[in-house]
Amino acid sequence: MTGKVYLVGAGPGAADLLTVRAARLLAEADVVFHDSLVPQAILALAARAEKVAVGKRSGRHSTAQHFINKRLADAARQHRVVVRLKGGDPAIFGRAQEEIDYLGSHGVAVEIVPGVTAALAASAELGISLTQRGLARTVAFVTPRVGAGQATSTWVPTVLAADTAAIYMGAGEALAISQALIRAGKPGATPVAVIENASLGAAVVRGKLAELPQLAARLSGGPVLILLGEVLRKAASGAQRATARRRRAL
Repeated sequence: MTGKVYLVGAGPGAADLLTVRAARLLAEADVVFHDSLVPQAILALAARAEKVAVGKRSGRHSTAQHFINKRLADAARQHRVVVRLKGGDPAIFGRAQEEIDYLGSHGVAVEIVPGVTAALAASAELGISLTQRGLARTVAFVTPRVGAGQATSTWVPTVLAADTAAIYMGAGEALAISQALIRAGKPGATPVAVIENASLGAAVVRGKLAELPQLAARLSGGPVLILLGEVLRKAASGAQRATARRRRAL
């Protein structure tokens, strides 16, 4: 048997943000290889499937990518529907291309099923648009993290060139991110928001770029996204006005 591997986006965490196609494939799956951050509520949709954890998290024991690649190819020779379930969207910082290339070179069919990426869930949590007429017409998705032996990331000039930036996998490097951007010319007063567990009762802290290390330290260790840009200034003002109204009502 030669089955098909579906690289499925699990979205930011809330099960009802899955696409209809993703939910259908989970119900049909024979085996699901899933990231460590995929919630049980989503895994429960794959009721008939064997579930294999192959998560990779910074600073913790993780499954090597070459091993994941081989497991997917082997599974496709035994099962009709193989799901590789990735947090967020498979094509954004999910190493999907490595899996696509490996499976293609071994004659295994692959299909990508998009998911809601963390930046979009975070902007929804804040109630803002990442683009705003006359203020923000460019958005950059970046990460400062690079693998061993890989070229240095060019994330700093990319953030400087964009009106709004979403920084993935940056909570543990908040000090380095803040220092690098300010040193490169980004004003320390640039508004930032740090969002933890977007779509799952998110914790949100707001402030300035110069305060980023202190803001990140206030969170509890869940998956974090950093948003940066002038679009956040209005959101911060709106939040302050709402707080003031609640206090007056008391």
